[in-house]
Amino acid sequence: MSDILNVWYNEQLVGKLFRNAIDQIGFHYDKKWVRNGFSISQQLPLTIIEYTPHEGIAHRFFANLLPEANARRHLIRDLKISNSDFELLKTIGGECAGALSILPENHVATVKTHYQKLTDEDLHKIILRKGSTVGFTTEKNRPRLSLAGAQDKCAVYFDGKHYFLPKDAAPSTHILKFEVTDYRHIPAYEYFLTQLAKTIDLPVVNCELKKSDAHYFLLIERYDRIIQHDKKIQRLHQEDFCQALGVNHAQKYQQEGGPSFQDCFQLIRKISAKPLIDTENLLKWQIFNVLAGNSDGHAKNLAIIYDQQQQARLAPFYDLVCTRAIERIDSRLAFSVGGEFNPDRISVAHWENLATTCKIGKPYLKKFIQQIAVDLMDNITIVKKQFEEMHGAYPALLRVQMMVTKRCKKELR
Repeated sequence: MSDILNVWYNEQLVGKLFRNAIDQIGFHYDKKWVRNGFSISQQLPLTIIEYTPHEGIAHRFFANLLPEANARRHLIRDLKISNSDFELLKTIGGECAGALSILPENHVATVKTHYQKLTDEDLHKIILRKGSTVGFTTEKNRPRLSLAGAQDKCAVYFDGKHYFLPKDAAPSTHILKFEVTDYRHIPAYEYFLTQLAKTIDLPVVNCELKKSDAHYFLLIERYDRIIQHDKKIQRLHQEDFCQALGVNHAQKYQQEGGPSFQDCFQLIRKISAKPLIDTENLLKWQIFNVLAGNSDGHAKNLAIIYDQQQQARLAPFYDLVCTRAIERIDSRLAFSVGGEFNPDRISVAHWENLATTCKIGKPYLKKFIQQIAVDLMDNITIVKKQFEEMHGAYPALLRVQMMVTKRCKKELR
């Protein structure tokens, strides 16, 4: 196969993707980019040497930009394309997480942007279709939106009042996340837990809980986009921890061969421009996940954001959901604590093992955990009251409140 895809950073050519006969993806940097650009991943250092398809290094990085599970199946069905990473990148890679745009060889990246305004009726149809925008655009101006993860979502431009669908490779500013079949409380749970995380000064994404008729959805501000004074949207480069550690998205969970918390902790300690701040926040995130019942804090729910000088920082946290308040969802932690995945069996010894492997002082960690537990218990009733003042009674939140309070009390004992 002779297919070629160009990888762009704004209007600068970064390099080219290509594939072999068995659909494995290779990559090589453009020579001009090697002279003046930056490495797009911790796994892809600048070099004139080609990253061949059979090595899998480039394939893992770029495949991690794509949707997973049901979200992927829905896209393939709606777009009527083959289930191929290369074909998906060709079709929807124009607007990805981070700053890279992946376009067919005959497409040139441009700063010109075009958007389609969505009416209230249009928005409601997208919500009912779990993010599918088929029918709102023609094949010629179809948005090229790739959002990683398993949950159905949709990228939009939001000006504070109106929603717009980006055309072709125009940048978005927000992400819409929808109710999940059989798990309709997820948007409310995610909003609630994100607000709770703010009370302990955990850096998280800005989000709002919205409603269309009887359906809740989340409006999440993209941390990898900056709106400049002239209202132009600047993309910031990022990579999730699976990309940075060279792991396939199918192995995002530690028990399935993915990274451990220690792997992530050591990575951010090594590459962050402010390692003391970022490692403390990463540790706080792991403690929060245990105490607040978020068992889905895996390596793809962590990211590195690169500023305009390409300095690496830990990105704001996202996808915070009290999964333990939802029946039929596995309660095992995505990252173990000192080798223990069952949150109900975590003991002082397990936290001490984590402290040892991450080279953290045990007294410091113990005090840190206790302070977070106290703060969560003090704040959860306040956050629930604020939620109900804005959105009305939501009885399902009582499950989250009871779970978090019970877990914090256990930790303090």
